[in-house]
Amino acid sequence: MNSLPILPTISTSFIVLSAITVAIGWWQIKQRKIEAHKKTMFTAAIFALIFFIIYASRTIFIGNTAFGGPDHLKIYYTIFLVFHIFLATTGAVFGIVTLYTGYKNNLTKHRKLGPITSVIWFFTAITGVAVYLLLYVFFHGGETTSVIKAILGF
Repeated sequence: MNSLPILPTISTSFIVLSAITVAIGWWQIKQRKIEAHKKTMFTAAIFALIFFIIYASRTIFIGNTAFGGPDHLKIYYTIFLVFHIFLATTGAVFGIVTLYTGYKNNLTKHRKLGPITSVIWFFTAITGVAVYLLLYVFFHGGETTSVIKAILGF
């Protein structure tokens, strides 16, 4: 039995923790627990940031893992991955703006953005877990190439 790669497993765990804490924060604000909501959403942002630091570091220094599943599924995986990347980028931008409006007490905008941001973030987490499962659980990951090696030609 092959073991799961440690850094992708850890980073995926942090994105799941981020989504769970966003859900808790959403519940807290519905309960009018404003201070708890602020702390929970800050924690969710920290979890997302930890994910991003691990993911970016791994991508730069170790590399990206290619899809290792059957060739006939590669196009579907690639389309799904592009969709996930679009969601993640959109969710991150919305997340930063939503956090900013909350901390600046611009509650009119914050209340409009919060639910949209949360839904995007939930889909980002779900598709991120699916990418992880497709790369490391359901199929053996393909070749991993370092971005530095790819750029500098090592």
